[in-house]
Amino acid sequence: MEETGFEYLLELLGSVALLLWATRMVRTGVLRAFGSELRGFVARTTASPIRACLTGVGVAASVQSATATGLLAASFAEQRILALAPALALMLGADIGSTVVVQLLSFDLSAVMPVLFLFGVGLFTLSDKSRTKQLGRVGIGLGLILVSLSMISGLSEPLRESDTLRVVLTALSGDLALAVIIATLLTWLAHSSVAMVLLFVSLAASGVVSTTLGLALVLGANIGGALVFVGLTFKSGAAPRRIALGNLCFRALGALVLLPLLGMVQPWLGWIEGDAARQLANFHMGFNLALALVFLPLCNWAASALKMIIKDQANNGSEGEMQPRYLDQSAIGVPAVALSQATREVMRMSDLVESMLSRLIVTFEEQNRELIKDIGKTENQVDCLYQEIKLYLTKVSRGRMNLTESQTCMNLMTFATNLEHIGDIIDKNLLELATKKDKRQIQFSSEGWEELKDIHTALMGQMQLAMTVFINNETDLARDLVVGKDNFRDLENRAREAHLDRLREGRPESIDSSTVHLDMLRDFKRIASHLTSVAYPILESTGELRPTRLTHLA
Repeated sequence: MEETGFEYLLELLGSVALLLWATRMVRTGVLRAFGSELRGFVARTTASPIRACLTGVGVAASVQSATATGLLAASFAEQRILALAPALALMLGADIGSTVVVQLLSFDLSAVMPVLFLFGVGLFTLSDKSRTKQLGRVGIGLGLILVSLSMISGLSEPLRESDTLRVVLTALSGDLALAVIIATLLTWLAHSSVAMVLLFVSLAASGVVSTTLGLALVLGANIGGALVFVGLTFKSGAAPRRIALGNLCFRALGALVLLPLLGMVQPWLGWIEGDAARQLANFHMGFNLALALVFLPLCNWAASALKMIIKDQANNGSEGEMQPRYLDQSAIGVPAVALSQATREVMRMSDLVESMLSRLIVTFEEQNRELIKDIGKTENQVDCLYQEIKLYLTKVSRGRMNLTESQTCMNLMTFATNLEHIGDIIDKNLLELATKKDKRQIQFSSEGWEELKDIHTALMGQMQLAMTVFINNETDLARDLVVGKDNFRDLENRAREAHLDRLREGRPESIDSSTVHLDMLRDFKRIASHLTSVAYPILESTGELRPTRLTHLA
């Protein structure tokens, strides 16, 4: 029984959907396994445009996404860790790095497909380590990419006989500018230039599209990939939007110059390699290499132009909230004044963390994804303020300070660091637990939920007391904070024992919620420890802090 045109189209769209999902699996697997290392690598190696470009190549080749690399650069730019010119150079390198997977997968790798699946499924199912599981995810994703490309290639055979498709492709071959526009829109809709280039490579290999038309489609995919980045940063601050617009301008200008020359370029590509798929892959990499060679020396000029096009916004709205309010740069030479200003900024940061902690419990009580997203935005604000406070205090510490001022500077840095850690625990641990509870429809036992709420209430009390201790610097209050930590630990231990008793009784709700319940107790305890640290310098200065809790040394 012959398949209808609708069935062919449905199978083709399904194959493309699998390709998009597989490329996403590879990207998320790498980011989850090595995200923190990649962030540190980018922060350390972007001092100059050339180094930034090479860094972009390495990071994008790892995550197989120039957009993901761009979002990383955008977050650093928003925190003023990365200047605009190196960020533009980083994107030029990222565009090159994202072509690596296209190069590899344009070869016939069908023989390694089962190896990738065995490797991926083995690592994902047999290992308990998160990073190893994510590497397994990468292996499965790469295998699925090969499967999807094979499906697309097989389905392309009957498409070559379609009169309708032949008319459409003939029209596009005669209007390459229209082909670029269509490919741009398709890539923007798919949100993956890598996947779309692989699709065009597969269609060219099957003879569905001519090589010259394929080259035009690749140009469109490059522009579409840049448009995705523009869309993702549309509501961000000025710095991320400048990076995205600069990257789009580089790609669009390059495509505009090269489009009329495709007829001349194609014979040279054919001279290098005759296979149509390899010609498109080589063109994709060559195009991005050429962009880097042309625009890398112009990054500083482009940065100046972009700053004129996209002005810095006033300190209002979301971007203004990301910026410090009290860190007066002119006061750095007067430590007493500068430390007073830094104290006000740290208190602002602590108010934000208190807000996150207060609203957190609601995310476990009801399904509220908007609240989870809003708390995540607050954590980004906390991160930005922490970076600014850290840089400001570092500058202040380089001047001449007396012993009291030096101690105050150290205490401010320590408290800000602990607040930043609390924000990370809430965002990266507790909010993920809330999302997990929501997705899996987990319900706490009534007793367990009351215990968790009581512990959260006690933790909020510790948070408010820690802020008071930080401001007043009083020994009695510092002692109350440490005693409160001991009481909190007893409360947490009793809740843990009560939960284990319910597990031993075989209570279904307790069994179902056990992982989330115990992880919440662990994270609440970690937050309490970070809060109590503000009391230690005060008690240590008055001789009320023992050097160790071990009885034979106390």
